[in-house]
Amino acid sequence: MASWNSASLEVLYNVFGWIAFVSWSISFYPQVILNFRRKSVVGLNFDFVVLNLTKHSSYLIYNASVFFSAAVQRQYREKYGFNQMIPVAANDVAFSIHAVLLTAFTLFQITIYDAVMNFRRKSTVGFSIGNILLDLLGGLTNYGQMAMQSIDQNSWVNFYGNVGKTLLSLVSIFFDLLFILQHYVLYPAKKVDSPDLDEVVSKDPLLKSSEDV
Repeated sequence: MASWNSASLEVLYNVFGWIAFVSWSISFYPQVILNFRRKSVVGLNFDFVVLNLTKHSSYLIYNASVFFSAAVQRQYREKYGFNQMIPVAANDVAFSIHAVLLTAFTLFQITIYDAVMNFRRKSTVGFSIGNILLDLLGGLTNYGQMAMQSIDQNSWVNFYGNVGKTLLSLVSIFFDLLFILQHYVLYPAKKVDSPDLDEVVSKDPLLKSSEDV
């Protein structure tokens, strides 16, 4: 059984892993809260949520199988070497469970409210940017966690032997950056100019003179 060579890298591995878990997990809540406050899901794409649920459900099955199944772990080591560490950590399983539950709840919100695509609306209003920023942080720290294990073991099998986790982070980072571009560059929120005080306050006198009557 493989073990850590560096205690400091093991600590960093766990720190990165749980930062990724916290960031990715919290990233679901801004959208859920925004939907609840607005009583609307306008700006949130239905296809996005359905595909997200499919992704996280598949990722949960993968993580649970590798983390809990001795048979799957044996097959992994037979393919990549018995000196290789299992690439799935407890934070991966915890995140997957949480992600499936929160994505399913968001889908439930959509059954109550409407939704349309950002591109058609030329706007990202209604889609929480907090969700995206936290998701980006989660993707980056997830790669950081994998890098700590690879550096410690002097092997990059952790990346190409764990395609699910590698591609999940890659796809997440790509679409996060794309949405950030939409939100801040392509479709920035338009500022609503408040009317001047002179336009709000009536210029008519409170008391009319006898000549005006």
